Amino acid sequence: MQTITLGDVEISRVVEWHAPVATTTAVFPSSTPEMWQDNKSWLAPDFWAPETDSLVTNVQTWVLRSEGRTVLIDTGVGDDKDRPDMPVWSRLRTGYLDRLAAAGVRPEDVDVVVNTHAHFDHVGWNTRLVDGEWVPTFPHATYLVSRADFDYWNPANGHVQRGTIGDMTVAKAGGGMFQDSLAPVHREGRTVLWEDGYRIDGNLVLEPAPGHTPGTAVVRLASGADRALFIGDLVHSPLQFAEPDCEPCVSEDPEQATRSRRRILAEAADTRALVFPAHLAGHGAAEVRREGNRFAVERWAAFDREGGGLG
Repeated sequence: MQTITLGDVEISRVVEWHAPVATTTAVFPSSTPEMWQDNKSWLAPDFWAPETDSLVTNVQTWVLRSEGRTVLIDTGVGDDKDRPDMPVWSRLRTGYLDRLAAAGVRPEDVDVVVNTHAHFDHVGWNTRLVDGEWVPTFPHATYLVSRADFDYWNPANGHVQRGTIGDMTVAKAGGGMFQDSLAPVHREGRTVLWEDGYRIDGNLVLEPAPGHTPGTAVVRLASGADRALFIGDLVHSPLQFAEPDCEPCVSEDPEQATRSRRRILAEAADTRALVFPAHLAGHGAAEVRREGNRFAVERWAAFDREGGGLG
């Protein structure tokens, strides 16, 4: 099953890419081998490949059908995008639009696109290449992008932020990300650059959770008695439930990112909200409970335990 329902909102999972992406020590330089070994029983094999010490990850979109509209949360890496700093995600051809169609969504059907933050692996399918030009993939959609991230990554403002994953020096925004994935939809008048918060509809609200990027946000779902939090990259691996101070190497403000993660996980535990990170393979989402100043998985979501996508 790749679709569940919370309250009046139907949630589907569309995977663009699934594979080991880098070693755990490269992605989480503050983590220790003991952290991974102590949690091996539930991290392997879905989220960690012990034989290569690799982080197993998905790039995926959450498709929400709410109040008669179709909402996409994050749009992955995209096809044909030149990402020389991250070869594993450069010039992909993944069949993503076919998987979106299999979930019952044509590009013309999408009403709202939410980018939880403006890193290249969350905005890639904002656009597609047509006759040598980048055009909006979802021609009728409103694209919700935080003004803080839009301004931060706009090359006119002079920010060039880079991080290191193993032997790769990675432009955190993905080199030409702004030019090929944000600027084209903005020129077409399809973006809403929101600040402080944004209500999508009666079930869904965007709220700031900065640190990973200046404009990182979460989507809060409240429908009937059900609650969910779509948290983008506040969590890259479920190890961060057990070790919430473990921060990946690609956050702009690691201390602020850690505070945001702890705040959102605490809220999720207290309200029994399902947590939907952007990159989790396996069941993809989880309900968490408090264990002292840490968290543990109370139950996994009912999605099929699979990665899918392109290896």
